Amino acid sequence: MSSLSYSTPAVEVLSANKTYANGYQALLPVNLSIQEGEFVTLLGPSGCGKSTLLKMVAGLLEPSDGRILLWRKPVADLQASGKTMSFVFQSPTLMPWADVATNVRLPLDLMATPPSVAKDRVMEALELVGLEQFATALPRALSGGMQMRVSIARGLVTQPDLLLMDEPFGALDEITRHRLDADLLSLWAKKKLTVIFVTHSIHEAVFLSNRVVMMAARPGHIIQEHTIDEPYPRTQEFMVRTEFMRHAQVLQKSLEHASETLS
Repeated sequence: MSSLSYSTPAVEVLSANKTYANGYQALLPVNLSIQEGEFVTLLGPSGCGKSTLLKMVAGLLEPSDGRILLWRKPVADLQASGKTMSFVFQSPTLMPWADVATNVRLPLDLMATPPSVAKDRVMEALELVGLEQFATALPRALSGGMQMRVSIARGLVTQPDLLLMDEPFGALDEITRHRLDADLLSLWAKKKLTVIFVTHSIHEAVFLSNRVVMMAARPGHIIQEHTIDEPYPRTQEFMVRTEFMRHAQVLQKSLEHASETLS
């Protein structure tokens, strides 16, 4: 996957801001457009509103003002566009008493999907993340990385067009994290997903993204957008190339600027 062809914006954030009932302003007005097929990463220091913005796109939080459109429709009307969306949280949040297949099937159960259809979807999702042999295992029998794969499979089981991911690999060791980053890029290309990914890691952002959106805090706002104009597929070899370091250095300077407001 060396290039992308864009058409209808998948996500449009139009002067959307967030102030909580206690008066805390989490986000200044944000304007952001994400095209179909993009992999966009939100990067910035803690407290800069990355997760708040992601949850607003997901419809889990309402903007205090402004609008968020998905395929030119309000978030609440996404189904009318014929598109679907999934959210992968920071931790796997699996049901400990249920096996892997049951955990992955949960979104389909909530949608009252016929059992025969659900079974095929679950197995396809598990195959995508390499866990088809663990369908009957309980979460406690899996490593942290495998549990995160189950969470990703649960996000993929509805066959979403838009995948939102809130620091999904942050608690994992570096080797597992790099492996899951590579797997995620493969899934993104294979399923032609639009992805919004939140991370604190500059290296992860450069490795994964078409575009990185840098945010700063007090209150949260966008200070820079940086395009990672490097071809896909990307391998671990990419991370030791001069081009990778060039992008990382740009983002490092931007992150230092974003962090100045917190010092």
